[in-house]
Amino acid sequence: MGIYEVLVRDFPFLLKGLGVALILLAALLVIGFVLGLAMCLIQLYGPRTRLVQWPLIAYERVFRGIPIIIMLFIFYYGLAGLLDITSFAAAILALGFRSAAYQSQIFRSAFQSVPTGQMTAARAMGMSKTRAIRYILFPQAMRYAIGPWTNEFSSEIKETSLAYVIGVVELTRQAHYIISSTQGNVLIVFAVVALMYFIVNKSGNSLLYGLERKLAVPGFGKR
Repeated sequence: MGIYEVLVRDFPFLLKGLGVALILLAALLVIGFVLGLAMCLIQLYGPRTRLVQWPLIAYERVFRGIPIIIMLFIFYYGLAGLLDITSFAAAILALGFRSAAYQSQIFRSAFQSVPTGQMTAARAMGMSKTRAIRYILFPQAMRYAIGPWTNEFSSEIKETSLAYVIGVVELTRQAHYIISSTQGNVLIVFAVVALMYFIVNKSGNSLLYGLERKLAVPGFGKR
């Protein structure tokens, strides 16, 4: 059986692997969004004490400074002795916590792009700091964050492919299975996989760019 016949036969397995990669991507981005936003808000509007700020700075530097493969090994093999954790859960945590470190900086820049007078005006109107952040600063900051967030999306969809090193059966590992069954044909198989990643990346960025245009208001840059 030729390689093209094998690809047609095994393409559903590639789609299954892609589905696993997309679930992994969605989960890690949600974790990164929630933790990253919380870290950003604490850094900008929380207590300025070292006890609060220094752990957040240390978190960012650690998760941004360690290679993701090492982080995957730490979360999977390191936690295996403490917790009964699957490779998929370990990948979500490792990639999600790392994404949080990057997303916190995206949100921090976005909030700092909102004129400081906005908070002053909101407080002068009698709004609490929490309400001012929620109703005045947050909607504006999210518009600024969409552009940089597309880069995070592109980066993370590619990094989900590294989850195969701890046994997650995603798209890259499925490709390895096909290559093993065909005794080679590496170029063709990974060309198909590359095309699938490219389509997902392009589609996601197009949706985010569309959202950015839809939410555009006077005074905000247009892509």
